[in-house]
Amino acid sequence: MNEKSKVLALKYRPKIFEELIGQKVASDTIINSIKADKVPNAYLFTGIRGVGKTTIARIVAKSLNCLNGIEKLCEKNLCTNCEGISKSSHMDVLELNGADKTSINDIRDLIEFSRYGPTSSKYKIFIIDEVHQISSSAFNALLKILEEPPNYLKFILATTEIKKVPVTIVSRCQRFDLSRVKSEDLFQFIKKVKDKENGNVSDEALKLIVKISEGSVRDALSLLDRGLLSLNKNKELDLKEAQKIFGYFDKSQLIEMFDLVLQGDEKKVLEIYRKIFDQGINPKVFINDFLELIYYFKNINSLTLESTNFSLNDEEFSKIKKISNSIDNELLILFWQFTIKTIEELEVVSNQNLSIEMYLMRLIYLNPFKQRIDTENDNTKLSVEKDLNYTTKNDAINQIKNITQEKKIKPVSDTNIKAENRIIDSFKNLLDICNEKKEIKLKYELEKNVNLVNFERNRIEISFNQNLDKSFVKELSSKLYEWTGERWIISFSKEIGQMSVKQQADNDKKKLINDIKKTKLYNDLIKMFPDAYLDDVILNKKDDNK
Repeated sequence: MNEKSKVLALKYRPKIFEELIGQKVASDTIINSIKADKVPNAYLFTGIRGVGKTTIARIVAKSLNCLNGIEKLCEKNLCTNCEGISKSSHMDVLELNGADKTSINDIRDLIEFSRYGPTSSKYKIFIIDEVHQISSSAFNALLKILEEPPNYLKFILATTEIKKVPVTIVSRCQRFDLSRVKSEDLFQFIKKVKDKENGNVSDEALKLIVKISEGSVRDALSLLDRGLLSLNKNKELDLKEAQKIFGYFDKSQLIEMFDLVLQGDEKKVLEIYRKIFDQGINPKVFINDFLELIYYFKNINSLTLESTNFSLNDEEFSKIKKISNSIDNELLILFWQFTIKTIEELEVVSNQNLSIEMYLMRLIYLNPFKQRIDTENDNTKLSVEKDLNYTTKNDAINQIKNITQEKKIKPVSDTNIKAENRIIDSFKNLLDICNEKKEIKLKYELEKNVNLVNFERNRIEISFNQNLDKSFVKELSSKLYEWTGERWIISFSKEIGQMSVKQQADNDKKKLINDIKKTKLYNDLIKMFPDAYLDDVILNKKDDNK
């Protein structure tokens, strides 16, 4: 095949170890073992598609059989052995596909063929690609010869599914886990290829190719090849054109949409999504990108721009960092779980586009951690648990459910209330006024069912138990306005807060009883009346005039 007519993935396939990218550890180990004449019976290469498993297998085969030796491995002027291996026509290097040779009979033929030594090279080498696809009986047939092959025989196995390869096979091989190629290394590589091909491609478009390829060199070269063929030579392949060609959209649109979801702007969220959909974006691609964005919002403070693998540019990175400061981590984790669930739903929905729109609407209303009652502008909004049911009585952390409900409370009419302009500067002060005004029910709720988290001027932050009356906030905010002439904000917190007044009183009573039980008087009484039981203690108030 003419070099010019080859696709880029084949044209720029590495021929020697030095041309490999991203697999230096594996390369150095193999080179050193060959130089030291400590070549293992079998190599096993595993990793995702396009990281160089079969390529390294062929380079290893050439390194073992090159007429010039490993020190002067053929690069351009190939010896007969290297040329035959490169063209997959060498008599002593047999390359098999595990998907084709799956049966035990195929492996038996292989073993029978291995009895004969090499014809024109030092080693007879069997390269088995996608080895995980051969049958269990075929694996069993390989065990003995893998462990003790003839000196002239070497095996090189490659697989993308290492978990499907029996442990007994893996233990007989020298295993190399080939990693995804780092984004920066892959970017520099395809940039050199672009220059060699005289391609007019912007760096931003190349970075998009790197992102889509997900560490696969073959995928990156295939995408670059497609991009170069899609445009005229005089026209540059920039980011916008690349997004159209590869079916990807501008990440800034997604960030803007996420911000609008948090703001609860349904109309604008749908407008942006429909623009994205009109660009021909697959709903699955959209939902996976949205999932990636949630990850960035959650972990942006522990990431650098480089660690995002070119998924974000400087402006997008800064914008995410700014928005993330106002988002609770719990909300992002909830979004993540809900998005995973939606990916599963896409498999059973006929119109995936409508499903995505409903998913975005549900996200808007799925905000369980902004539980606040704001009485500004004559409106009080109560965001509490839908039915105030709990799995555990004192489980303050789980007080808020995944689905919240807003109840609009009838605004207080200023004309019907004559404000007293009193100052309430503490929780105790509030209880005293409730007692003074004979607001017994309100005082009861505050003492028994409320845990104070924070109290400051015009703002009370509390947690509560399952017995709290549903009209509590309405009544409290109304009375506070009546007594102080000012509007108050009452917010529910995820924190447990202080013990309720009732709990504190009960604890004080128990402590007092325990202290009395330690006195001599109590012990003398128990001796006289063994069946006696101390139920309560009432302290006498001292008369200051005596």
